[in-house]
Amino acid sequence: MEKFEVKAYGTQSAETPLKQLNIERREATPKDVEIDILFCGVCHSDLHTARNDWGGTIYPAVPGHEIVGRVTKVGSEVSKFKVGDLAAVGCLVDSCRECSSCKQDLEQYCIPGFTGTYNSKDKHLGTRTYGGYSEKVVVDEHFVLKVPENLDPAATAPLLCAGITTWSPLRHWKVGKGSNVAVVGLGGLGHMAIKLAKALGANVTLFSRSPEKEKDAFELGAHAVVISTDEEQMLKVSGKFDLIIDTVPYVHDTNHYIPTLNINGTIVLVGYLGPLDPMLHTVPMIMGRKSVAGSLIGGIAETQEMLDFCGEHNIVSEIELIKMQDINEAYERMLKSDVRYRFVIDMNSLKN
Repeated sequence: MEKFEVKAYGTQSAETPLKQLNIERREATPKDVEIDILFCGVCHSDLHTARNDWGGTIYPAVPGHEIVGRVTKVGSEVSKFKVGDLAAVGCLVDSCRECSSCKQDLEQYCIPGFTGTYNSKDKHLGTRTYGGYSEKVVVDEHFVLKVPENLDPAATAPLLCAGITTWSPLRHWKVGKGSNVAVVGLGGLGHMAIKLAKALGANVTLFSRSPEKEKDAFELGAHAVVISTDEEQMLKVSGKFDLIIDTVPYVHDTNHYIPTLNINGTIVLVGYLGPLDPMLHTVPMIMGRKSVAGSLIGGIAETQEMLDFCGEHNIVSEIELIKMQDINEAYERMLKSDVRYRFVIDMNSLKN
């Protein structure tokens, strides 16, 4: 298979900072779309992969799965895209397409395992996949998304992970006009959950430990803020919520929120990976048929639905634009939650 070199930013080990390097991309096959990357969002997953926090990182690693750019080449069998189109790539670049999950447009739950945008086995080149911290990306048409031209492309980038991660549970649990939805945590995921739930017609509450987050929450569209450390405030919302989207990325007490669920209510975890501590207390669940669930990004059809919805409602992320050369500093700031609410890299900085 023919290949070409592009500039990228990546790391050779868990202990070393990201720096410029060259990687190989495949020349577009008949089903491929080649994209010149304009913007790439920065996700906590990027940092965890670069530093091997989850284990399994193969180096060199090039993160980035919130990609927006312009199409520069299309294969002979591509029908959905043409050169010049504004296009996007999220967390997935391939899947088996034959299992029961893939046939339901749930490629993120591909039973043999999906191909991630980075740090997965590249079935074309036999190496690892490299992400969006690079000049270009080449992806099968099925996994490329159309971006509404009315949206700011830089602020659209985080929709490809933070947006779809919160959209998918909102849709799965059928949130709509009059639904009572709560969001735990106001960061990259949480701020998108508020915007999307409100646009779907829900009454939206933010759970936060920080009273200073109130102003931001209301500006983003929340109807109420509950300080989760205030027992009186928590009692006032007992049995209220149909769905709670928990975006907190570290271990915390999920039991704290279950009494605020309505009968048949669900709290869905989208931020934290790992064992719960303390363990779940089942009595409040049993007494109201309440559920604790998990959700992972979304399928390609669902992601396109989310982008189209955002186009109709002019929804994008709140971002801070950075240069590629500032990524290591951005990672340190992200660890301190010092961003409102998502870093996005201007990839033009890599080309200079």
